[in-house]
Formats: sequence, structure tokens, C-alpha cells
Amino acid sequence: MASGGGNGDGDKNQLKLYSYWRSSCSRRVRIALNLKGLKYENIAVNLVKGEHFSPEFLKLNPLGYVPVLVDGDIVLSDSFAIILYLEEKYPQHPLLPRDLQKRGINYQAASIVSSSIQPLQNLAILKYIEEKVGPNEQISWAEQHIEKGFAALEKLLKDYAGRYATGDEVFMADLFLAPQLDAATKRFNVNMTQFPLLSRLNEAYNEIPAFQDAMPQKQPDASPASTC
Repeated sequence: MASGGGNGDGDKNQLKLYSYWRSSCSRRVRIALNLKGLKYENIAVNLVKGEHFSPEFLKLNPLGYVPVLVDGDIVLSDSFAIILYLEEKYPQHPLLPRDLQKRGINYQAASIVSSSIQPLQNLAILKYIEEKVGPNEQISWAEQHIEKGFAALEKLLKDYAGRYATGDEVFMADLFLAPQLDAATKRFNVNMTQFPLLSRLNEAYNEIPAFQDAMPQKQPDASPASTC
């Protein structure tokens, strides 16, 4: 594992984020940190090299997943839990709307991405599909589950979306949608013409500095051989 990210200043109380440049779960947290203006030290965990299975990392998260956030004596894994923690401790730039109905829609949209789409396209699952079914089945497997989730999100958000997922302000749902939409278009070649609302949101996210700075290719551990 390696440190990086340009935000380190030697402060032992500074936030530390263990992440992988291409991880959409890590990217959600990077966006949240950026939006809230929080400095953090990025500690790269190379998933391809299996660094998430090292004894050092497993002490932080026994599941062996990124991201992990360290805030003083508090250690949290899972992007959903981390973002909710950041929202409670660091109230600047709220990530949840005051309106309870819109807040519930944010939870639901984030959950669709984090539980019904992303886990079915992660490295471990795709490797399993390759080994058990065949190398040519990975993309079709991912496309099937991404499109199912996107169809649900189109219906869920149609009565709530404004410039962003649930209105004209960036909220939690947007943090989960942006990395997933980017992966769908760049990694899995999903035909987005069938999802006009999500396509519009994807364009809007690409204009926000906090989202741009969290992009995989801008991370210090990004592979020079890949741009997506």
C-alpha cells in the first residue's frame, strides 16, 4: 500500500482514506470529502496486486474491501456507512435534503446502486464469472444487471429529478450515481440511449469540480495504461 493524494500534511488526526483509484465505492467517498471541503490523506490499496488481503489491511476491514476511512480513533469501512458518518460529523454542504420524502429517495437510489448494481460487477464477481462460465460472459453479465438497475432508477427519479437526481442540489444519490454511470459507459459500454434521465445527470456530474477531482484517472495511484 502506498500513500498519495497531495493532501497529506503529517497531521496524525487528519482523515485517511484507503482506496483504489478505479473503485467506484472509493470514488463516492472522495466526492463526499471534496464536497465538504475535507482534507485527507489518500492511501492506495492495489486490488489487482491483492493488497486488500494483506494482514495490515484486514485489520482495518476484515472483509478486505475498499474504501476504509480512518478519522482519529474511528475506523469505518463501506462507502454507505462512511458517507453517513461524514454527514453527521461534518455538517458543511449537507448530503441529505431536509425533506423526508426526498431524503428517502436518496437512500433508495443509493441503495439500488450499492446493493443491486455495483456488487454484481466488481472484480471478484467478474473473475468468478470468467472462471466458471467463460471469459466472454463477463460483459454481458455486467450489462444485464446494470441495465436492470438503471431501468429502476429511471422510474424512481423521474418525479424528483431536477438538474441533479433529486432536485437542483447535489445530494447523496448523486454521489452513488456518478461513478456507476461513468463505469457503465466507459467500462461496460452500456447503451445509454434507453436511459435519457440518467444520461442527462451524467453530463451534469461531469461539470462539477468536486466530481471531476474524484475521477479515477486523477488519482495518484491511477494506472497510466488506462483512462477509465
